[in-house]
Amino acid sequence: MNLLSKYGDQLVDAFIMTIKLTVLSAIGALIIGTIIAAMRVSPIPVARALATAYVTIFRNTPLTLIILFTSFGLYQTMGVALAAEDSPTFLVDNNFRLAILGLSVYTASFVAESLRSGINTVPVGQAEAGRSLGMTFTQNITIVVLPQAFRAVIGPLGSVLIALTKNTTIASVIGVAEASLLMKTMIENEAAIFAVGGLFALGFVILTLPTGLLFGYLSKRLAVK
Repeated sequence: MNLLSKYGDQLVDAFIMTIKLTVLSAIGALIIGTIIAAMRVSPIPVARALATAYVTIFRNTPLTLIILFTSFGLYQTMGVALAAEDSPTFLVDNNFRLAILGLSVYTASFVAESLRSGINTVPVGQAEAGRSLGMTFTQNITIVVLPQAFRAVIGPLGSVLIALTKNTTIASVIGVAEASLLMKTMIENEAAIFAVGGLFALGFVILTLPTGLLFGYLSKRLAVK
């Protein structure tokens, strides 16, 4: 209780930052992952090869390395900034957006693989029927295939989102003030490592448990019969 009274406001701010990272990165990963999944089943060999290379590289690269590359590689070496440099909060905003970029491109590889497995559950005859009606590949994938694929992989996508929520702790390596950075500070300042660890573990359970229950319900409710 002493920890809550002393760090209450900071805890709220830290977990709000974690939620922001999760939501924005999830949106980015869903968009990128859907495009990559479509490319992986594309009739164009170059598109399939590029998508396969993307998934192979990012799934097998440590997330910490990706996050560090966004900061030291994109920003410090290549000069790519994602915030206005004349802003008084430039460093904070830039690191936050770089973290979202790193989390998005990493998680997109897992989203793409989940969607590809969902695409494989759609009967081939449905795609062939779409082509016989004169649909282009883009129309076929967006109107016929992807809606059913999403319904088939709601559960796996929920697992990816839960993993993303926990992976946001990596953003602390470039100074993003989310939960794990505050936990590190509290452990350094307080002689209560188990209490601090338990407090943050409870916080992540509160964030991830409802997500798992919701996606579990939706996967049963919206499953393709």
